[in-house]
Amino acid sequence: MSKISGSEAVIKCLLEEGVDIIYGYPGGAIMPVYDELYKYQDKIQHVLTRHEQGATHSAQGFARISGRVGVAIATSGPGATNLVTGIADAQIDSTPMVCITGQVGSHLLGSDAFQETDIIGISTPITKWNYQITKASEIPEIFAKAFYIAKSGRPGPVLIDITKDAQFEEFNFSYKRINGIRSYKPTPIINMDQIKKAADLINKAEKPLIVWGQGVILGNAEKEFTDLIEKSGIPAAWTILGASAIPTDHSLNVGMLGMHGNYAPNVLTNECDVLIAIGMRFDDRVTGDVNRYAKQAKIIHFEIDPAEVNKNIEVDIPVLGDAKETLSKIIPLIDKKSYKNWLDQFKKLYKIEYDKVIDGELNPSKKGLTMGEVIKEINFQTKGNAAIVSDVGQHQMVACRYANFNKSKSNITSGGLGTMGFALPAAIGAKMASPEREVVAVIGDGGYQMTIQELGTVFQTKAAVKIVVLNNDFLGMVRQWQQLFFDKRYASTEMVNPDFVKIAEGYYLKAKRVTERKDLANAVEEMIKSDEPYFLEVVVEKEGNVFPMIPTGSSVSEIRLS
Repeated sequence: MSKISGSEAVIKCLLEEGVDIIYGYPGGAIMPVYDELYKYQDKIQHVLTRHEQGATHSAQGFARISGRVGVAIATSGPGATNLVTGIADAQIDSTPMVCITGQVGSHLLGSDAFQETDIIGISTPITKWNYQITKASEIPEIFAKAFYIAKSGRPGPVLIDITKDAQFEEFNFSYKRINGIRSYKPTPIINMDQIKKAADLINKAEKPLIVWGQGVILGNAEKEFTDLIEKSGIPAAWTILGASAIPTDHSLNVGMLGMHGNYAPNVLTNECDVLIAIGMRFDDRVTGDVNRYAKQAKIIHFEIDPAEVNKNIEVDIPVLGDAKETLSKIIPLIDKKSYKNWLDQFKKLYKIEYDKVIDGELNPSKKGLTMGEVIKEINFQTKGNAAIVSDVGQHQMVACRYANFNKSKSNITSGGLGTMGFALPAAIGAKMASPEREVVAVIGDGGYQMTIQELGTVFQTKAAVKIVVLNNDFLGMVRQWQQLFFDKRYASTEMVNPDFVKIAEGYYLKAKRVTERKDLANAVEEMIKSDEPYFLEVVVEKEGNVFPMIPTGSSVSEIRLS
C-alpha cells in the first residue's frame, strides 16, 4: 500500500482493469485526473474528441468491436451532460461502458456552483449503475464495482462522478478486482426443466423459426448458435444488432427482421408454429403490432435479463441464462433435421422481394446512384470483411440490408436509441480497438453534420477510418415518411449542405466526391486501398425510398414492397 492522491488512484484503477485507451475532453473539475494522465501517457492513450458526445460514441465503438469495456471521461456541468446521449444509447443497446465525470468540491454540492450539475440524478434512468465519490478512499472499490457491473450479465453503461476534493485527497491505495457483488446476480441460474421443455417443443415443430439478436454476440455464443441452427436445420432471422453473428451467406440465414427488414422472415413470422427468440428483446421495430405478432406460434425466449421476458410479447417457455451456456445445454437435446418445404417458402418470398426491390436497388437502370449499389461496391472491395459502422436513417437500413458480414462484431450501429451522429465517432473507437480491421463509416448527410467536428479527432489520431457520406440533400428517412404518410409535405427535411470535400480537406484528409455511376468503383477502390483516413461523398438519388417497409401500427405480415 502506498499513499497517493485520488486522481492518481483513478489512473491506477484503470490500469488494473486493463484499460489502455480512453476518450474524453478536459475541464476544471476533472483537471487533477488529467494531470495524472499526463504522467501516464506511456500506459494509457487519451483521445481528445471534439465533443463529449463523441467521447461516448467512440467508447461505444471501441466496446462493440472488441467486447471490452469502453471508457469516456469529462468534466462537470456541460461536460457531463454532453455525455447523456451516448450513455442512453449504450444503455438501450447493452454496451459496456464506464463514464468518469469530475464534480465540484463536496462542500459546494447543491449550491448551484459554477458548472455544477446533478449528473447522478440525470443519469440514473439511463445507466446500469452510478455513484458519486466524495472521499478518495472510495475510489478503488467503486471502480472495481463499476467495471464488473458494466461488463457482467447484460452489459451496460456505468457512471462515476468524482468531486474535485476527492481527486486531491491522499489515501493508502490498494486495488482488488471483483467477480461478484452481494445482491447483484447478473446471470440467472439455468433451469434444465425449461431447457428440456424447449427442446421437446422444438423437436416437434413443423415450421420453426429462430429470431436472434445481439445477445448471441454479447454472450460470445456464435459457435453454439451456429451449431444449434446447423443441427436443427431451422431457418434463422436477425435483428440489426444481431447481424454478423453468423455469416450473411449462411444457408440458414434468412435475413433481417423489422420495419425495413426482408420480406420472407417478416411474413413467415406469422406463419411459423414455433418461434425461438435468442438474445433479443422483441423491440417494437421488430414486432410491429404486438397484438398481431406470431399469435399462431408457441414462443420460446432465451434471455439473460428476466425483465425482458413477457415485457412486450407473452412467451410460452422462457429460458433464462447466458446464451453461450443455455445453447450449449440444449444442443445435445435437439434432433438433427431439415425443413426443405419450409425453407422453400423463404426462398419463394425472397425471389419476390428480389424482383420487386433488391434487383432495382443493387443493379439500378435509373439515372441516379442508389445507396444500395454503393454498399454493394464496398462489399466487393472489402470482400465482406469490413466492419460497417452506420449512422441512423435510410442509409442505416440499406447498409444493414445489403452489407455482407463474414465475421462477428461487424455491424456497429445505434439500434434502440437511433442516435444520429453516432457513426463517425463510433468508427474512430472501432478502428482504434481493431486497427487490423477495415472500418467503414456509412453516414447520411444529416447525421454526419451532427458530429462532423470529430474529423478533428480523425486527423489528430490518424485513425485510418474510411468515411462514406451518402448525400441525398434530405433527412431521408423522415422525408420518406412525409412522402408516404403526409402527402409529400416535406417540412424541414430538405438540407442545404456545405462542400463536404472542402471540409474534409480542411482537416487534411484525403477526399473525393462522386456524382456519376461510372466513377463509383474506382473511388471506392482508391478509398479502401488507402492506408490513411479517407472521406468519400457519394451523391445519391434525392428521393429514393427504402423498401420493404412495415408502416407504424401494422402487422409484420403487412409489410409493403412499394
